[in-house]
Amino acid sequence: MEQQKIDSPVIFDDTTQAFAHLSDNDLRSNYWIFRLMNSSFLTGLSTSLAELAIKIGFPVSWAAKPTVFRVFCGGETIDESLEVVNKLGENKVGAILDYSVEGQDSESEFAKTEKELIEIVSIAKDNPHIPVTCMKISGIASNRLLERLSSGVDLTDPERVLSGVLHKRFERICQANFDAGVPVYVDAEESWIQPAIDRLVESMMSKFNKDKAIVFQTLQMFRHDRLAYYRDLIEKARIGGFKVGMKIVRGAYLDKENERAEEKGYSSPIQPSKVATDEAYNAALKLSIDNLDWVEFCAGTHNEYSSQYLAFLMNEKGLQNDHPNIYFSQLYGMSDYMSFNLAAAGYNVSKYLPYGPVKFTLPYLIRRAKENTAIAGQMGKEFSMILKEQSRRKS
Repeated sequence: MEQQKIDSPVIFDDTTQAFAHLSDNDLRSNYWIFRLMNSSFLTGLSTSLAELAIKIGFPVSWAAKPTVFRVFCGGETIDESLEVVNKLGENKVGAILDYSVEGQDSESEFAKTEKELIEIVSIAKDNPHIPVTCMKISGIASNRLLERLSSGVDLTDPERVLSGVLHKRFERICQANFDAGVPVYVDAEESWIQPAIDRLVESMMSKFNKDKAIVFQTLQMFRHDRLAYYRDLIEKARIGGFKVGMKIVRGAYLDKENERAEEKGYSSPIQPSKVATDEAYNAALKLSIDNLDWVEFCAGTHNEYSSQYLAFLMNEKGLQNDHPNIYFSQLYGMSDYMSFNLAAAGYNVSKYLPYGPVKFTLPYLIRRAKENTAIAGQMGKEFSMILKEQSRRKS
């Protein structure tokens, strides 16, 4: 099925605007990174070597920090990242500080992550360039516990205690966001732990989203059941008297989802095709616009058509470009040609800005490289836009 032809009010071919925040040296460095990522073979080789290095404990931070870490992360600490936050802010692009430490699995580490997330909220409260914060529930609880909660089995006594700890921990984070008036995007995760996340997020929505959306759910539209879930949630929210906050993404973990479904012998939750995912994504945008009296949402996408489609829907409804209920968002270091042109046109735009110690953010960087290389044409488009801007600056 072909995508609907639209007359969008935004275009993304102005590289002057898109790369104004990058010096000639930064642009040259990005050129080499994206040249590498434009080759699936070289990216596969590099990520395989990085994964092996992590497994055997070989130090690779020295190589990653001045290269891929610099392009896709803000720094190792909040303070280091604030320089990037301010640079983005100068170009009317917000920053979402994303504490991207992964693979932790102890209560002491979960408590440390909670403290870090609340620290981000305290900084965001007084910084207009940080319009929202974000988090992963698996950053404050173990995957095992989330899987047990999602499966509906009877919990052991220790698990019931940990479940209570998780609920209180998440509530404290949401309370901090509520008190600061700063929304929080809660990431979607694997389908086998998502039911527990859904329940937690909905419980906090009902408590903190009475007047405006503070707690945001995330929809992965590569799942065939999420559009129906979204419709049901909007109805539930109208009846319950709380606002819906929603971040809409296409999704991660595709290979992992399909492999697990095949291994365990159940039907995959993934859409039958990329076209079906795209249609569901755009349908979710339309559903959001049609319920804007009750929904605040963020379109998290690197897809040009979906971004232009949302701008078209806004224009069709006579909505102002900077409508407070609507945000566009991309990852830091990716799709600058979209982010900065949208911001220049007056839309609300934010960049996910990961940070954390290099050795702990490497899993994030490896996953990002794999995901983005798998998107047909994405790396080629990024690379071609950089080449176009280099050519423009030389002329």
